[in-house]
Amino acid sequence: MSGHGFHVHGPHDHAVEHVAQHAGDGFSNKIAVMTAVLATVGALFGYLGGATQNDAALYKNDAAIAKTTAANAWNYYQAKSSRQNLAELAATLPGVDGAKYKADAARYEAQKAEIKKEAEKHEAEAEKYNAQSERALHTHHQWALATTAEQIAISLAAITLLTRRRWLLGATYAVAAVGLLLGAFAWLHVDPIGALLAGGGAAH
Repeated sequence: MSGHGFHVHGPHDHAVEHVAQHAGDGFSNKIAVMTAVLATVGALFGYLGGATQNDAALYKNDAAIAKTTAANAWNYYQAKSSRQNLAELAATLPGVDGAKYKADAARYEAQKAEIKKEAEKHEAEAEKYNAQSERALHTHHQWALATTAEQIAISLAAITLLTRRRWLLGATYAVAAVGLLLGAFAWLHVDPIGALLAGGGAAH
């Protein structure tokens, strides 16, 4: 390994470096500063997007564990049901201790009630974790869109510097603002599109 180490470049690092190298006049300096800010914001959005993706995977794993535990509980419940049925059948046979088998059947019935509550609790946990995973994944998609918008704004800034087209600077600001808005939605866990669709469905 080289003593100088190595660097991993992001998709828009070269654009940022190009803007910085060509900064000199007021117009270029403005773009250089804006590009540095956009790169920082984009990196932050990317980090938060990765964190929410990890959260979604963890919640999905917890849901799978809870679902498996619930399935095991239901299997145990079925086994107790079978024993209860056998005890109830045995209680009707002649020449046996009917009271004993009836007591066994009542005990199995009580055990089934406890097992059923446990199974339903784990099923509810699985549903809760699945819902949390879906929310985290949706937030991850919002962060990803916000990051993409900031990356596009950085590319536009580089093109603006090369072409010196001031109208492109306005486009850069607009795309960057969209990215910031998407980031705000992700941070506040707001889904404007889902809210609009829900509102439209309620109107009908």
